[in-house]
Amino acid sequence: MGNKDIFDEEDIKLIQSEYDKLVSNLYRCNKPGDREQIDKAFKIANEAHWNMRRKSGEPYIIHPIAVAKIVNQEIGLGAKSITAALLHDVVEDTDYTLEDVDRDFGPKIASMIDGLTKISGTYNKENSSSLQAENFRKMLLTLSDDLRVILIKIADRLHNMRTLDSMPEHKKMKVAGETIFLYAPLAYRLGLYAIKSELEDLSFKFRQPQIYEEIAAKLKHSEKKYLSLINKFSLPIIDKLTTSGLKFDISGRPKSIFSIWKKMQSKNVPFEEVYDVLAVRIVFEPAPGIPEKTQCWNIYSMITDSYLPKPDRLRDWVSRPKPNGYEALHLTVMGPVGKWVEVQIRSKRMDEIAERGYAAHWKYKGEGEQESELDKWIKKIRQMLENPLEDPIEFLDEFKMNLFSSEIMVFTPKGTLVSLPKGASALDFAYEIHTEIGNKAIGAKINYKLNPLNAVLMSGDQVEIITSDIAKPEKEWLAFVRTSKAKEAIKDALKTETTNRIQKGMEILDGKLKELNVTPNADVLKKLFLAYDVFNKDELYSGIELGTINLDNLKKIVKKNVPKNIIKYWELKLIGSKKEPKDTHEAPERIDTSVPFLLRENVESAEQLYEIATCCNPIPGDEVIGYHSPEGPIVIHKPKCPVAIRIMSNEGNRIIAVKWAIHKLVSFLARISMTGIDRLGLVNEITNIISSELKVNMTNINISVKDGIFHGTIDIYVHHTKDLNNLILKISNIKGIENVKRVEDFSK
Repeated sequence: MGNKDIFDEEDIKLIQSEYDKLVSNLYRCNKPGDREQIDKAFKIANEAHWNMRRKSGEPYIIHPIAVAKIVNQEIGLGAKSITAALLHDVVEDTDYTLEDVDRDFGPKIASMIDGLTKISGTYNKENSSSLQAENFRKMLLTLSDDLRVILIKIADRLHNMRTLDSMPEHKKMKVAGETIFLYAPLAYRLGLYAIKSELEDLSFKFRQPQIYEEIAAKLKHSEKKYLSLINKFSLPIIDKLTTSGLKFDISGRPKSIFSIWKKMQSKNVPFEEVYDVLAVRIVFEPAPGIPEKTQCWNIYSMITDSYLPKPDRLRDWVSRPKPNGYEALHLTVMGPVGKWVEVQIRSKRMDEIAERGYAAHWKYKGEGEQESELDKWIKKIRQMLENPLEDPIEFLDEFKMNLFSSEIMVFTPKGTLVSLPKGASALDFAYEIHTEIGNKAIGAKINYKLNPLNAVLMSGDQVEIITSDIAKPEKEWLAFVRTSKAKEAIKDALKTETTNRIQKGMEILDGKLKELNVTPNADVLKKLFLAYDVFNKDELYSGIELGTINLDNLKKIVKKNVPKNIIKYWELKLIGSKKEPKDTHEAPERIDTSVPFLLRENVESAEQLYEIATCCNPIPGDEVIGYHSPEGPIVIHKPKCPVAIRIMSNEGNRIIAVKWAIHKLVSFLARISMTGIDRLGLVNEITNIISSELKVNMTNINISVKDGIFHGTIDIYVHHTKDLNNLILKISNIKGIENVKRVEDFSK
């Protein structure tokens, strides 16, 4: 270590000051020995990480202290979790072992740290890109032991995101992609709302810095206006609540940047038209003897005396809490100066559960209380982990699907409530009841009417499954089930059937070859592959068993001499020319990931080096990332593209930073859509601007007019986003045009 690594007086002061901030504001650490245990953990961690620095240059110990602070003050966990957070990197990065933790702090904390320590060693699959997914799966195994491990892991991720600036570009993308794909939904599922919003915003900030900054600037610019609007809005409500003798807190805030952007995307509107940017929260002290639910509705009544509610925006989570335990009453009302305002009504208890999630559940959980939806979800995840899918990336997708927060509630014929993800089919319901019922299902009665198994269920449906002993799972079923339990059961059943079929086919072929006195070997199999146009043994054996491959002319095929060059050609057909993949793979292998890869003009090799993703169609000037695919070329995506987000979280090690070089020669396909009021000569004006004024090539124009309203899309070739923005601006100035925008995904 060089001299710059040695801590100076300033570093020592900083460490002490950060630790003081942690211990001067401890929450839920009242048991004897709690403080002593925390001090001891800090002392050991501080010594173990002494003279070690983070990428940002600050002493490494600042990170565990910050994680401990989040764990305690933002999530609300106690002394054991603080201890584990302080020590979470010690075992992995220093000489201090798990045995030492066990000796100094006992087996409970040792097992928590074991769960937190990142998994080293590789996963025994040829595809090393699945290592990231496999690590995540192993981390989730701790769900079955101690949920606190996951909560500490979320705190660790939150601090990493808060300090992500010091990371290299490709690492930022990997971490930010993983965060939005898995950690934010996981935080939401565990009821950590504030943390979920911050993780989303931070991930968004690194994935799409320009858009993030634009929205942040607009929010800042409108801050004073919002504050005065919230004050004006709150006054009549404060007046009514005070008169009723209620103790309460009222606070207002704009929505998070990410949620505003999501609204802009889903509704296709600019920032100025997002109607409920403002939210007001009322947290009340419940009056004794009156149910909290009743008090929520009383407050609702007082608010709607002053302001008109938007009926379709009422969200009642006091009658039926969200699956993650969240309770509140949300309404949207028309506030002053024609602005919609969302109001959240919560009791003190509800507010603590909303802010601290699962940790607050323990505090409020009464003896003998019914199993919550969250407990049921954890049980589901445990089942998934006990019977993991072979491919970790597939597992990750299944897990992601199980994070679904929007759930529906359906009833069995006897009135038992079953919760399923939104969009679940009758077949999902069948498997939820029992695997065997799913495997034998042939139809369903939904609200006493006969329906097929792929019928999508709605909340409140009553479902009865019709079964038959001769029914068995079909491959097509996988297309319409949403739950991992159903998917896994279908795959298991199909796998068993395929294995049996292959075995039977092999026995039939061996028997026939024996009759001809032929020993099955590689040459014989090659002849059969060629004759029956199959690529592997499994296809051959399955076809024989199913009867799609007829063995009547077997003797002729086996005795036939196959010319050498045909076998050679067949091998090429099977595995592809050796030279070709090598060429396309070699160039990206030499890529230096420490600097952004330049997307150059259409030089000879550019075709092989990179290709533009058709799912999001980026063009020069767009923010982009590169995916270094195993096949060779770098695939260029926009960071917000769902496919790219999935890749970042599954195969983050293959993400590289990329930059556009100036493009003057190459044109890129883009699509714009327009709406407006139809009039004579409108289309002529639009096409004139495109072809004459801006000299842009059109490839496709699609226009329809209904009831005087005009809708159209135009596909054009442009060199850069500047060309496109210029075109959009010119068209938007045409009389009668209401809206012009770029269409992101037109591959569908």
